[in-house]
Amino acid sequence: MSEEAGQMMLVYEDPSDQRSISLDEASSSEESPDETRLSLETTNDAIPYIGQRFVTHDAAYEFYSEFAKRCGFSIRRHRTEGKDGVGKGLTRRYFVCHRAGNTPTKNSNDNKPQRNRKSSRCGCQAYMRISKSTELGVPEWRVTGFANHHNHELLEPNQVRFLPAYRTISESDKNRILMFAKTGISVQQMMRLLELEKCIEPGYLPFTEKDVRNLLQSFRKVDPEDESIDLLKMCRNIRDKDPNFKFEFTLDSSGRLENIAWSYASSIQSYEIFGDAVVFDTTHRLTAFDMPLGIWVGMNNYGMPCFFGCVLLREENLRSFSWALKAFLGFMNGKAPQTILTDQNMCLKEAIGMEMPTTKHALCIWLTVAKFPSWFNAVLGERYNEWKAEFYRLYNLETIEDFELGWRDMVNSFGLHTNRHIASLYALRHLWALPYLRSHFFAGLTTPGQSKSINAFIQRFLSAQTRLAQFVEQVAVAVDFKDQAGEQQTMQQNIQNISLKTGAPMESHAASVLTPFAFSKLQEQLVMAAHYASYQMEDCFLVRHHTKLEGGRKVYWVPREGIISCSCHQFEYSGILCRHALRVLSTGNCFQIPERYLALRWRRSMPLNRYLHAPRNDHVERMQLLQSMVSSLVTESAKSKERLDLAMEHVSVLLSRIREQPVSSLSMREFSSTHRTLA
Repeated sequence: MSEEAGQMMLVYEDPSDQRSISLDEASSSEESPDETRLSLETTNDAIPYIGQRFVTHDAAYEFYSEFAKRCGFSIRRHRTEGKDGVGKGLTRRYFVCHRAGNTPTKNSNDNKPQRNRKSSRCGCQAYMRISKSTELGVPEWRVTGFANHHNHELLEPNQVRFLPAYRTISESDKNRILMFAKTGISVQQMMRLLELEKCIEPGYLPFTEKDVRNLLQSFRKVDPEDESIDLLKMCRNIRDKDPNFKFEFTLDSSGRLENIAWSYASSIQSYEIFGDAVVFDTTHRLTAFDMPLGIWVGMNNYGMPCFFGCVLLREENLRSFSWALKAFLGFMNGKAPQTILTDQNMCLKEAIGMEMPTTKHALCIWLTVAKFPSWFNAVLGERYNEWKAEFYRLYNLETIEDFELGWRDMVNSFGLHTNRHIASLYALRHLWALPYLRSHFFAGLTTPGQSKSINAFIQRFLSAQTRLAQFVEQVAVAVDFKDQAGEQQTMQQNIQNISLKTGAPMESHAASVLTPFAFSKLQEQLVMAAHYASYQMEDCFLVRHHTKLEGGRKVYWVPREGIISCSCHQFEYSGILCRHALRVLSTGNCFQIPERYLALRWRRSMPLNRYLHAPRNDHVERMQLLQSMVSSLVTESAKSKERLDLAMEHVSVLLSRIREQPVSSLSMREFSSTHRTLA
């Protein structure tokens, strides 16, 4: 409560006005108007007083509203009184605290959804009454009653501005917002642009994101119910053409579309192998329809984003998120991911705990870092970049002990003991800091490079939002298999450009098995392994950099069983062996990387059952799989003259048998279409 508000716990009445206040029969003390005015003038002229005059009742309202804003509350018009006699009209008005009165009882209507919104009314008795009088033929309004008793806490200046009465969007701002909406940018981006244009701190616009969304809703020309019907028709049409297309939806009590989720056949197939680590991005909205949008995306063996599914929700609450996760698991035959990355949303966190209890939940670090400028720029000033560098250093540490010590030193060094964002980050550290996550598999989704790639991928079908029904088509185009196949073929061609850097047998072995993306990651570790020394201990190997005399990582190796593990947990985290383990393998005269440490999801050739279970009606998919098999055949055959001779012999026989098979005109057209797709 402000000091001014604390001093102004006043109630007074004009004795010349004989009518009662009637605000829930509120009582008030009476005192001389002159005495009241004198005492007020000695404290603050901006406080209402008995006898204060205004030209119009609107001017009185504006004055009382400004007083209320300084004190920490807002006001509303409560009641008017007047007479029907000629020339009388409106004679008295009451302005009350926005929390005056009690919650009105609404009659339930089964055909209309009810909003479960808590009322702020608590029977507050604060008010100002004005009465109309005429002196010398000139009408004016005079304050005849005032009470500033509140039965609730008053807001601080940085909080009171969020009350609805003080949130306004000017005409110029409305025009800017509508212009931004036509470009397809998000409401968050609109807010940031307006803040930059007005040179104000983030969060200090006179309106909120919700106000902007309400504005956009009011300008919408498309009937949402018609849009919903078109969307469901679109999904049914796609499923009629492709039975493997999946979608689920819910309707509210009025039969209107509430939630809808969908996934494509190629996405479900990709999830079978690449669904071990998933990003569920819920930070976007469909501007044209004002619906929260959730996107499931992962990474394939070539380091490229792959789309798994999409959901549109009416509300962002526990019930909606739980439904979305259930629908997604239904599309994927009940298979939950090993790990899932999301934004910081407590409802979503709870839903994941309920619907995916075996899945490790973590926060997308890049979504958190994106908020740092608004959180810390003003607080840290010139030291912001220094602090950010220290944050990244702590984030990338390997041990929890080092992180805890480093975090404490960072807080002390930058004087952030009372910062609420720092406190929140620390409370959630087990969900975002790598020292707490390294024993879980994330497929590299936490790296800055992959975050940019995934964001660019999502923008492909967000940048040109039109009608809701057409959005499903836009997503289909963005994730169309021919695009992914074309990109993958380009990556396969890069195999020809691989250059070996160490000359080690393990390097050439890995190059023949892994995709260029995965091999480049392993090659980095192989190069660094040469700078490390290994020392055999009683039950393990101690591996540390040749320049270090202390510390190091413990590597446990069981050659007979082909098992090796390192205390840095890099393989568990990324699926790529670390330099410490590679150093021990090299010291032990191991010339090939053990089979189990060439992860299937990073190989150029997918497992055999992947080929056997490929859907027979998906010609493009089977052609892509054949290309992958041929690529592996060429790689393996080139290792020796004997292998090459054997391959040429069998391929010649196979080719002759294939040429003997008849080809229909329909098959020719299918082949031509496939050839153009893969070319």
